[in-house]
Amino acid sequence: MISSITRALQLAGGVAAVIAGLFASDKAFVDAGSFVTQAHAIIGRPLTPLSYAGVARRTTARAVTAGAVAAGAAAVAAPVVVPACVQAVDAYGRIYMRCP
Repeated sequence: MISSITRALQLAGGVAAVIAGLFASDKAFVDAGSFVTQAHAIIGRPLTPLSYAGVARRTTARAVTAGAVAAGAAAVAAPVVVPACVQAVDAYGRIYMRCP
């Protein structure tokens, strides 16, 4: 009984110490007048060349542009000839030709 009370008090003291440590920092996590932290503002800025958002935006734009060009070229190009046989892999990892 006493050991469970002691353990509960130790746990409560540990939680209180962690919470006090979080509030002990003299620098605010969020600047006044801002809803995002400094790290989010730096990473999310779309004009920075190495930001995650900028890289994703440029990659998506390139993929959409390449897809539009490929779709336009496919509409103009000759019809695609489907090969009669295709390579396949069996359950043992062996590659073989499968013909319809």
